[in-house]
Amino acid sequence: MEKLLITGGTKLNGVVRASGAKNAALPILAATLLTKELITIKNLPHLHDITTMLELLGSMGCGVSLDEKMSVQLDVSTLNNCEAPYELVKTMRASILVLGPLVSHFGKAVVSLPGGCAIGSRPVDLHLRGLEAMGAKISVDSGDIVASVDGRLKGARIFFDKVTVTGTENLLMAATLADGQTILENAAREPEVVDLAECLIAMGAKITGHGTDTITIDGVEALHGTSYPVMPDRIETGTFLVAAAITGGKVKVIDTDVKSLESVLAKLEEAGAKVSTGENWIEVDMEGRRPKAVNISTAPYPAFPTDMQAQFVALNSVAEGVGRVIENIFENRFMHVDEMLRMGADIEVTGNTAIIRGCEALKGAPVMATDLRASASLVLSALVAEGETKIDRIYHIDRGYECIEEKFGSLGAKISRVLN
Repeated sequence: MEKLLITGGTKLNGVVRASGAKNAALPILAATLLTKELITIKNLPHLHDITTMLELLGSMGCGVSLDEKMSVQLDVSTLNNCEAPYELVKTMRASILVLGPLVSHFGKAVVSLPGGCAIGSRPVDLHLRGLEAMGAKISVDSGDIVASVDGRLKGARIFFDKVTVTGTENLLMAATLADGQTILENAAREPEVVDLAECLIAMGAKITGHGTDTITIDGVEALHGTSYPVMPDRIETGTFLVAAAITGGKVKVIDTDVKSLESVLAKLEEAGAKVSTGENWIEVDMEGRRPKAVNISTAPYPAFPTDMQAQFVALNSVAEGVGRVIENIFENRFMHVDEMLRMGADIEVTGNTAIIRGCEALKGAPVMATDLRASASLVLSALVAEGETKIDRIYHIDRGYECIEEKFGSLGAKISRVLN
């Protein structure tokens, strides 16, 4: 099984390009099910989850043509079944995103209950209740969600009891072909939701309010093909910027989206980093200094993102002072802490709060990745640790970071992929 071998102690320095955002690409790929015309999606990241979604679309009969620049052309006119099988869905929670488009466009869907990272309860009941409010018949049979509708879905006013990104995306897609107007209240405001809405608008959808907590969709008869580039990955960008801060280095990330990272940049400045930005680039320069501890409390966008929590736990572990990190989104997202303790970190977890007392240095150790973002914190910790760190189960990392050893290597990190 592949592992990452990292020798710490190098200040990172250089320029790196942000990949396309996985969390934007997956719903956009699902949205291609809403048209029978050819559609091209550009700037896809080269990640396992993207490959899985393309395999899922292919398993339903869609024509999939991928070029060397990670642009994909999809032809849904050849679709011959509306089933998302467990073999593919079990590895990727985002598979649930095909449910809304299938029911809305083809009137039926069978989607296995999703898998993905084991970071706590993420029920899909909000997706199902929303589709039922739009007239779909929903049942769960032997682990499969079975959905159907007679004719078209009907527009409805839907209030989310809890902010849900994938729930917002699923119902947003479903509503584009519904009969009448749909209003999504307490909707997710994440940039990835906005990117999906912009892609749907490019396909002919009538959507307003995306980026706010109330999204209005006026259903249309049909959507058409388009060519659309996926937005840059703000979480990958944030991870590279934290890597600069934790190692006392200087890193510039290009082809990224500055506005989507305002809460993260504010915390990096609080940690003592010099932050510079341009139209599509961000640079963090620690000027060789040790970071200062910061307090973090995760919440839905535009507040501090849960997907950057683990990276700042790593930052605080070697910072000056004591930092408090509160996780308000997922109840089981401190699994990286036990592994960081093996590296000498001083962290105490009580409920949804981690108290991190910064130490002078971490020490290399064999550790194990437990989920996608937790694995990023282990990479960051290893970059600043004394000696060698070997990270096992890096398939978690490969789900969200494109060519991670090459990108970090280009910044001067001593990192390689090994087989034992």
